[in-house]
Amino acid sequence: MSRKEDPTWEIGFFESILKREPAYVDVVAILGGLYTKTGRIADGLRMDRKMVRLCPEDATAYYNLACSLALSDRARDALKTIRLAIDLGYGDYDWMENDPDLSTLRKYPEYGDIIETLKSS
Repeated sequence: MSRKEDPTWEIGFFESILKREPAYVDVVAILGGLYTKTGRIADGLRMDRKMVRLCPEDATAYYNLACSLALSDRARDALKTIRLAIDLGYGDYDWMENDPDLSTLRKYPEYGDIIETLKSS
């Protein structure tokens, strides 16, 4: 496996950049994704929270935070955060319906209501 394909190497690389530049938005986003992809859900949640602090008007940042909350079994917080993402302009209901990160939310009627509201707008 080459370094480019090794998530452990990539994580270390981006963590070293973040130590030098703690507000480097692109690196925060990349690390959030890498952490989640490698099962480091709590670290991904930490990065997603940081991203929302750095980019408080970014709908995708809130969507990613909602995904991390859902993966952390925090359904109520995830649903609230999805609503914030939508209020900021997130509207990809096709992706939301199929996103495996949100699978734990599908049993909640509120989630279905969110999807239906998006589809009708």
